[in-house]
Amino acid sequence: MNFNVRGENIEVTPAIREYVEKKIAKLERYFTETPEANVHVNLKTYNDKKSKVEVTIPIPNLVLRAEEIHEDMYAAIDLITDKLERQIRKHKTKVNRKFREKGNVQALFSTFEEQGAPVIEEEQDLEVVRQKSFDLKPMDSEEAILQMNMLGHNFYVFMNAETNLTNVVYKRRDGRYGLIEAQ
Repeated sequence: MNFNVRGENIEVTPAIREYVEKKIAKLERYFTETPEANVHVNLKTYNDKKSKVEVTIPIPNLVLRAEEIHEDMYAAIDLITDKLERQIRKHKTKVNRKFREKGNVQALFSTFEEQGAPVIEEEQDLEVVRQKSFDLKPMDSEEAILQMNMLGHNFYVFMNAETNLTNVVYKRRDGRYGLIEAQ
């Protein structure tokens, strides 16, 4: 794994860089072959003494991403590692179930038994419990945000009036809005 550690409002010291690399490199044990991945780590500090750590690991067929805000940057890095481990376990369980049904074996992840780690069942059931269908009305992103807020949801699917493609607006944790555009 190649690490790209950036700091905003903070100098990335060798100690911080070493801690990040040591913690995230532990994730390699979940793979049979170490993936060729560029690990992007963003470290930010705010005026209220809080630190924000964002980690993105794009690997084939999966993007691992987590962020954490904490007063202690090292604690935030530890929490990020835990989140990424849960994502890997969840994806591994899903992939193994899918390939077991087809009779194939997935080679991307090593088995937990080989590592001596306990097998952890999937954290939540992925069963669809409700289904809705609706017509996509052409509109712009501002109107979609208004519709989303009127419904009290944190995302809204709509057809972009300019491109005629399906888009999604969503409310971010920081209170601002994001837009996902289909290609």
